[in-house]
Amino acid sequence: MYARHILLLAPHPDDEVVGAGAAIGRARAAGHRVFVAFLTTGVPDRSLLWPWQRGGHAARVARRRAEAEEAAALLGFEIAFHQDFPTRTLKAHLGETRQRVLAAIDCHAIEMIWVPAYEGGHQDHDSASFLASTLGGRVPVWEFAEYNNIGGKVRSQEFPCPSGQEIAIALDVREIARKRAALALYPSERGNLAHIQAGRECFRPLAGYDYGRAPHPGVLFYQRFQWVWPRHPRVDYTKPEEVCAALAGFQMTKDR
Repeated sequence: MYARHILLLAPHPDDEVVGAGAAIGRARAAGHRVFVAFLTTGVPDRSLLWPWQRGGHAARVARRRAEAEEAAALLGFEIAFHQDFPTRTLKAHLGETRQRVLAAIDCHAIEMIWVPAYEGGHQDHDSASFLASTLGGRVPVWEFAEYNNIGGKVRSQEFPCPSGQEIAIALDVREIARKRAALALYPSERGNLAHIQAGRECFRPLAGYDYGRAPHPGVLFYQRFQWVWPRHPRVDYTKPEEVCAALAGFQMTKDR
């Protein structure tokens, strides 16, 4: 799961810590270089915020980027690039993002990609997984577990459907402290990170997913609060069918 030059696709600033904070540390300790590409700002589109929050949208984006830079300094990874797409919109920007990732692969002599699993934790995670699947012919792709809601129970750092190829990383006391310190560098997401376990991380080669179907049966993690009304800025009201249709649409375009 390691290589001399690794590119981690982070759908949002903080995913690199949540899913791979300790793995980044181990790669760096072995002399490898880890680059992180932040695929969205991690902040919803200005129009989705409460009216009284919209004037501070640019400050929210800048704060999230500054948090990512602090995490990079602590964990020792290099930032390949930031994108300015709002969270929950990666599926609409797959073409542009793929080109930037390909350019980063060439620029940094990337030998391996790390990406969040297709597990319904967030629609942008699932879109990033799909995007990485289109790059498997260029470099090996490994995925890491973040969180899911399989069986109606929130689970972190374990894949919804084990394949037998999983590599579980048990963090030692020092690594746990370092990961918690890195998570604390994202105070803007403190409420969203409360369920994250800091004692393990889990990787495996990217599974052969059917991206035309939801990651698992039942309610996905990002669907849990779609009953909330009026629409709340922190709730993603997108249906899995919409995400699958967008991924299928891109695949059809790419295959022409």
